[in-house]
Amino acid sequence: MRSATGLTGSGSRDWIVQRLSAVILAVYTILILGWILLHPGFDYTAWYGFMMTLPMKIFSLLAILSLVGHAWVGMWTVFTDYITPAQIGPSASAYRLILQCATIVAIIVFMVWGIQIFWAH
Repeated sequence: MRSATGLTGSGSRDWIVQRLSAVILAVYTILILGWILLHPGFDYTAWYGFMMTLPMKIFSLLAILSLVGHAWVGMWTVFTDYITPAQIGPSASAYRLILQCATIVAIIVFMVWGIQIFWAH
């Protein structure tokens, strides 16, 4: 059975997306923290110079897209596991739909905003 709102339509593929995106986000975080530790007292110009290099812009785009996939799979799982008729009654489907729509809007807004930060300059 294919999921109507899952990211890939398969629980196994969604699991892989979430794990792969977690690795990408962890590597991105370590890279950023490493740069900060190796450049004590950096200023805006140094930070901008580092973040706006083509490799960092591409890696940042990959991190943003990973965050989008990770967030959606995680929130969809939480909503489908905990917003159920057994947990909150017969209105669970309506609540879940509202929460999923709000999550989709928020994820899209943050994704577009993140992409604009790196690629609109």
